[in-house]
Amino acid sequence: MIYEDRFLSETEKKAKKTLGVTFLPKDVDAGILQTIAYEYPKRKINVELTTNEFTCICPFSGLPDFAVITIRYTPRAKLIELKSLKYYLYAYRNVKIYNEHAVNKILEDVARVLHPYQMTVVGEFTARGGATNKVTAEYKKK
Repeated sequence: MIYEDRFLSETEKKAKKTLGVTFLPKDVDAGILQTIAYEYPKRKINVELTTNEFTCICPFSGLPDFAVITIRYTPRAKLIELKSLKYYLYAYRNVKIYNEHAVNKILEDVARVLHPYQMTVVGEFTARGGATNKVTAEYKKK
């Protein structure tokens, strides 16, 4: 280990529990996600978060799937804490899940902790076999 005296935080341990073996979607711990208070709840804003480092495993082929994940939401009283979101998304690295299911699970988990006015999650998966896959899932508060 490069940093032998470095200890993993509890959040890092939860995110890395899927490292080295394959897991199922139920093994991704949404408890990783943390929030912070939105101090301007009377002002509706749009938040857009994007990462191009999302990976998961195709349950059919066992090959890795790579994607750009974009999360757009209008907060009510909470914002997502970015480091926790990074670790949450990292937890998918060795999870066997179809692209469509990954996008829906991300939407459900993040919306559950934020309770936003609305949220959209887009997954743009890289080409495999000449085909790309773009998946969009939406949540609107009733």
